[in-house]
Amino acid sequence: MTNTEGQQAPTPANARVMYRAALARDAVDQAEVFYHAVMQGAAAHYTLSERKAWAQALPREGSAWGVRQALYTTLVAACDGRCVGFLELDLAAGRVETLYVWPSLAGRGIGTTLLVHAERLLLEQGLGRVEIEASSMLYERLVRRGWENHGEEWVERSGERLQRYKLSKRLNAVET
Repeated sequence: MTNTEGQQAPTPANARVMYRAALARDAVDQAEVFYHAVMQGAAAHYTLSERKAWAQALPREGSAWGVRQALYTTLVAACDGRCVGFLELDLAAGRVETLYVWPSLAGRGIGTTLLVHAERLLLEQGLGRVEIEASSMLYERLVRRGWENHGEEWVERSGERLQRYKLSKRLNAVET
């Protein structure tokens, strides 16, 4: 992927998505997925200045996202070998740190499937609850999926105040 503003989805929408643990080579794609999810995907929920501040909160460099892979359990949605969505999970804390999907692929269940895999990992660790601090963009989708709202909060990024919600969900083992 290149760093262009008008960039299209890295893969056809009907291509098969595979879910797996992140690899070092995914870090560059993660940086782009994050940037475009914020700048394009969140456009209906945040102003341009808010999105710019949010996008600057995490580097648009693969090396920085590679370091984050060492800090968090990172799950990737990949299509044709390219990361099109990812979730960072703090297993010890039972918390989803980040969840981003390429904007043109949003609403197709990629984020939901990443969350299902994260929930399974947390259950395997013996945890019964998961937490997230969700953007306004993600909030409604999570509440519809049974997440409990613990209130709105505001976070400051580069002088901008961004609204988010503290949510949690009780985890239940499901036989498969």
